[in-house]
Amino acid sequence: MTTTNPDTMVNQRFNWKKIFPYATAILVFIGITLAYFSPLLEGKRLDQHDINMFKGMSKEIADFREKTGEEALWTNSMFGGMPAWQISVVYSGNLMRYVKKIISLGLPYPANAVFVYFLGFFILLLVLGIDPWLSMAGAIAFGLSSYYFIIIGAGHTSKAFAIGYMAPVVAGIVLTYKGNYLKGALLAAIALALEIEAGHLQITYYLLLLVLLIGLFQLIDAIRFKTLPNFTKATGFLMIAALFAVLTHATSLYAAYDYGKDTTRGKPILTKDVSDQTDGLDRSYITHWSYGIGETWSLMIPNAKGGASAMIGTNNPELEGVDRNFKQALAQQNAYWGDQPGTSGPVYAGAIMIFLFVLGIFFVKGKYKWVLLVATLLSIVLSWGKNYMPATNLFLDFMPGYDKFRAVTMTLVIAEFCIPLLAMMGLYELYKNPGLLTEKRKYFFIAYGLTGGLALIFYLFPTLFFDFLNSMEVEEFAKIKQSNPADAAQMNLFINKLEDIRISIFKTDAIRSFLFITFAAGLVFAFGINKLKQNWLTAALILLIVIDMVSIDNRYLNNSKFVTKRKADVPFQASTANKEILKDTDPDFRVLDITNSTFNDASTSYFHKSLGGYHGAKMQRYQDIIEYHLQYEISEFSKVLQNKPDLASINKQLAGSGVLNMLNTRYILFNPQTQPIPNQSSFGNAWLVDDIHWVESANDEIDQLNKVDLKKTAVIHSEFKQKIGSLGSGSDSLSTIKLVKYEPNRLEYAADLKNNSLAVFSEIWTTKGWNAYIDETEVPIIRANYVLRSLEIPTGSHTIVMKYEPKVWAIGEKVSFASSFLLIAAALGMIFIDLRKKKQQKTP
Repeated sequence: MTTTNPDTMVNQRFNWKKIFPYATAILVFIGITLAYFSPLLEGKRLDQHDINMFKGMSKEIADFREKTGEEALWTNSMFGGMPAWQISVVYSGNLMRYVKKIISLGLPYPANAVFVYFLGFFILLLVLGIDPWLSMAGAIAFGLSSYYFIIIGAGHTSKAFAIGYMAPVVAGIVLTYKGNYLKGALLAAIALALEIEAGHLQITYYLLLLVLLIGLFQLIDAIRFKTLPNFTKATGFLMIAALFAVLTHATSLYAAYDYGKDTTRGKPILTKDVSDQTDGLDRSYITHWSYGIGETWSLMIPNAKGGASAMIGTNNPELEGVDRNFKQALAQQNAYWGDQPGTSGPVYAGAIMIFLFVLGIFFVKGKYKWVLLVATLLSIVLSWGKNYMPATNLFLDFMPGYDKFRAVTMTLVIAEFCIPLLAMMGLYELYKNPGLLTEKRKYFFIAYGLTGGLALIFYLFPTLFFDFLNSMEVEEFAKIKQSNPADAAQMNLFINKLEDIRISIFKTDAIRSFLFITFAAGLVFAFGINKLKQNWLTAALILLIVIDMVSIDNRYLNNSKFVTKRKADVPFQASTANKEILKDTDPDFRVLDITNSTFNDASTSYFHKSLGGYHGAKMQRYQDIIEYHLQYEISEFSKVLQNKPDLASINKQLAGSGVLNMLNTRYILFNPQTQPIPNQSSFGNAWLVDDIHWVESANDEIDQLNKVDLKKTAVIHSEFKQKIGSLGSGSDSLSTIKLVKYEPNRLEYAADLKNNSLAVFSEIWTTKGWNAYIDETEVPIIRANYVLRSLEIPTGSHTIVMKYEPKVWAIGEKVSFASSFLLIAAALGMIFIDLRKKKQQKTP
């Protein structure tokens, strides 16, 4: 009788040698993320601006969820009231959130996001047939790109994960077009479902642009090589995969689409400057953050334009020996001199990666080289925005959906994706054929000259190629000199010294990039002439890449950004003014906070129902109200406060602020440490009007708000005429209406009227979602005062209920559950069948 050694059985079952590089890669990815974010191991959390803002804007929603176990789907805590779809909704029907946790290995944020960067790109490189060790190097290079860490520091969590899932989506597409239809389609479907789950449609849209390019070049290849049936079959599988991925998010996607029509990303309601308008955002708003053409060099030289917007600071060595009169002023100047209004840091893809990318252009053949090259150039040109409007206008006018997104600088995520991908593909060609370097030695030196050579030339002659003042500074300094001719000479000295400091900042990074490129090029050259083994080259490149990228990432995201868990969980502390307002037991009134950027800050929403907030997709009508009325009324009120007025002057100003009053603004926060200002002129939750002022256009509707007494008269568009009957006098002192019960998605009022009356409610109107019931009978909601709800209420005592009941919620959740369940079941089934086949093949 023969016996089998247990160790032999284990070795037969697991080929450790085969598994080793993949397991090593996973461990290295985990090691890098936890080493970089080591404070996580001490229980600390990252202090992120946008996460803090999220906690402010979502506080009412989260409290309602904790109390009831249900989703509010609406919040009144921000911008007067808005849907919660793009703030905080738990889509319990979508099972993909569990897949996300499994893929990120349960790591804490933000380590899990960086791990997803690494893992996704690693999978893509493996699908492309690249050696696992080199794939690990490429994944690290991709995942450590500066922009990806900058957005983590800012709290752009959804964007980070959306970027992380781009690579596996592309991997699924590549695998499908390789002929592995079922596995490829399943990978694409799951990855795309996770991509959508991340919840950053702008990144997903840019991924779609890349996918369209891949499809186009695949089609060209299919026509050239007469393989159209295979192309059609693969495309069919991918379309089914995309459908399943979309259906897993039926609720969120349809809600985003439907709600988007009513936001600043939908068609404008008012007639404005036609040349600036699109079917979405205004051109000027879309291109407000545009990458400078010269700033593009930051892909290779991080401080090409000075890095992040921040003061130069007194520690800069260039300030040594500077006249004391200049020193402080120079230290307060901006270290960033690019074309953007401001920036948190550069888009640095890595000097080594840029060199290998250019080398890849010469070494790689086939369709994917052209996809990656075209995509990179396109993303760069589009990122220039207002600095190169022909390309931007072309996409705004003819590319569906492009006009829904602002900050075109974000298109550079495509370049950051393509650069390390082509770099690794090029290096792998050399790994497969070391003699390639000898054959194409000329191209090696061209690649080095176009990267390392240029970096050295920029270091030696920076002023020949770059400006060190931006256009706004040039204009500002010219005005100063013009207004003070006697000080022009001194001003010129100041400007020259400022330029010297910035040149020094630039040169430091230029020579840095030159050295990294030179070291990397030397290693590659040594391998090409058989002086260095492949595994040593890979190890050395990984080390260089980590040193290069981490040292830049640390400039913008480091241990100083971490805080205690308690501080992260409770980012805002109630001030004296907040505490005073919280004593008011009325459940529904609004607060105007002028201690911060009212319409770009959600801290007030953490405690109160705010007139302001922080969101990239406000309701269009509310944004119009801000621009046409609120900003003016707030400005006028602030002017009164500057003169240290008495109570009578304050009350007089507030009494004339009709829009503030119709929005039920009960308190004004003007100093956190003092008592808030009460507004005695606020109209309250609801009021009865005597008259209707009919208008024929949206522009008239908003224009009339400061021309009528909004307490007595409602401004209503003629489109609602058929919904209103004969009305009596609403100001009858015996008629009353008041709020008796409040929930964010359900409002209940008690009305006792002596006449048929029109009641106006200080609640934001929407085209869909909100339904009104008088004594349990549904009645139409009428838009009043451009942005509010109103109802015609008959004589007598009535219970009025308004409910937020979007139809998409109930139906969409069922579709999401079914689709995500089938997708996960199919993936598990595929894994089971694969394992079973392998087991059968091993069994004699």
